[in-house]
Amino acid sequence: MEHGSYQNPSASTFSITEEDHTLANSLRLVLNKDPRVSFCGYSIPHPSEARVNVRVQTTGDPAGEVLKDGCQNLINMCEHVRKTFDDAVDKFKNSKASDSMEDSP
Repeated sequence: MEHGSYQNPSASTFSITEEDHTLANSLRLVLNKDPRVSFCGYSIPHPSEARVNVRVQTTGDPAGEVLKDGCQNLINMCEHVRKTFDDAVDKFKNSKASDSMEDSP
């Protein structure tokens, strides 16, 4: 849910349910690296509530679009990390398999 102003679409607060510090802090990091973002922060209204509020202020672009771009960038980063990890595991398993073949008489 977006809480913002129709007069100033470059500043909005987004309420994301069923999320916590894990997503919010990662998203904050990615958004703060975007040159279009002048401010990004988040808060958790209450510890027993599974909800985060993410505040995004931009240099002029609509905050909703910048948030969507940030989410897509975060997804791309996670996919890259996952692929790199899977490749490293496969390489390790293949090296162990070739080592065990060399050790057999």
